[in-house]
Amino acid sequence: MRRRGIALLVACALALVAGCGRPWPGAGHPGGGHGHHRPEHPIVFVHGFAGSAAQFESQATRFTSNGYPADWIGALEYDSLFGLATMEQVWVALDERITRLLDDTGAAKVDLAGHSLGTTVLQGYLTSSPERAARVAHYVNIDGRTAAAPPGGVSTLAVWGMGDPAREIVGAQNYRDPAQSHVEVATSAETFGVMYEFLTGRAPRTTDIVPEPPGRVEIAGRASLFLSNLGPAGATLELWRVDPATGHRLRDEPEASQVLPEDGSFGPWRVNGRNSYELVLSREGGTAHHFYTSPFVRSSHLVRLLTSEPGAGLDLLRATSDHHTSLTLVRNQEIWGDQGAAGDVLSVAGQPLATPAFTPQAKRVIGLFAFDQGVDGVSDLSQPIATLFALPFLSGGDLFLPATTPPDGSIPVETVARSGTGEPEVINVPNWASSSHHVSVTLRDWSQEDDTFPRRG
Repeated sequence: MRRRGIALLVACALALVAGCGRPWPGAGHPGGGHGHHRPEHPIVFVHGFAGSAAQFESQATRFTSNGYPADWIGALEYDSLFGLATMEQVWVALDERITRLLDDTGAAKVDLAGHSLGTTVLQGYLTSSPERAARVAHYVNIDGRTAAAPPGGVSTLAVWGMGDPAREIVGAQNYRDPAQSHVEVATSAETFGVMYEFLTGRAPRTTDIVPEPPGRVEIAGRASLFLSNLGPAGATLELWRVDPATGHRLRDEPEASQVLPEDGSFGPWRVNGRNSYELVLSREGGTAHHFYTSPFVRSSHLVRLLTSEPGAGLDLLRATSDHHTSLTLVRNQEIWGDQGAAGDVLSVAGQPLATPAFTPQAKRVIGLFAFDQGVDGVSDLSQPIATLFALPFLSGGDLFLPATTPPDGSIPVETVARSGTGEPEVINVPNWASSSHHVSVTLRDWSQEDDTFPRRG
């Protein structure tokens, strides 16, 4: 039964994919800054296959860095296998999302942006009725479907990354960056600049994510089940401050705690932009999923904690024991391991995982697993784990990371992004035992010269 379930997941996923130098603008409230123009239209983002609002989180913080209020930026999330809702039902959900956003903001129209499979959703939506198209001011089509005309007659920007240079939407503004890969083109600063100017008619004051005063940063978002984007039923989420040098907790009590509602939403929670945190999702039965990331330098309301129900979904593909740690590394900019100096550097506990075998450019890896596949205490990094490598955007390696209960050590995750400043990003996590714990590390999909709020004095 286990093998049959895994085979079905692989088959469904592959079938779907086959188808488918800055000025300082002034730090202020999460919704703005000094000298910004208030936007005319709020934005709704629609993700692609196996995606979520996480593919728009960095762009959302760039928009707020340029004066957009945080509550003017939303997303529609759905089951990209369409096992829970038909396309038409997804469109109805989008109708409702747009109506709520227009009511909340008082705007007359919205702007829509879709990535990959999300462009299929949005092109179908815009052409499904004149009434739907009439509520949309602009549409951004990111590395997805082509079209013979702007969908629904809505003013359209089509953004294209690597691939066939002949792709276009006829009659739209078509922007191409052949150096950027499929997910990267949705999250990059360059794409943001083009998108912002298209939506507002003026260039942004910055394409950076502008750090806020550290004590004024807020985070909010959702914990959601991978692929379905449902909330994890009956889960509790806690926020802990941790020592960045070890990943271990600094206090005996969490900074915040919340029993999650049905949709998995949480926050807003106040954090400090100079501190490091752990978010831990606990279920009945004692299992826990721990999430670590670099400090939140700016408020974000699109934080996404992607998980699986214990013993279901991707959790079926992990080997577990009392003696090793299981890691998932996520970055919404593909990890390239076969491009030499033009690629990425990524290591876990000093072992390289950005390699030609695990993360070739053509594989478009944004999710990378590391655990003791044979539960034998031995690492084998000569080839990827086949069941994971067969899935779109994923890969994994047989890496033995010794664990104890309670954790008594730390595992360093270090990356140097190909498009960054050359400075490493290092996130240390405790060596939780995989029998009851899973660890996810979210790596930044952005890099910039200045990512800290300036100190006074």
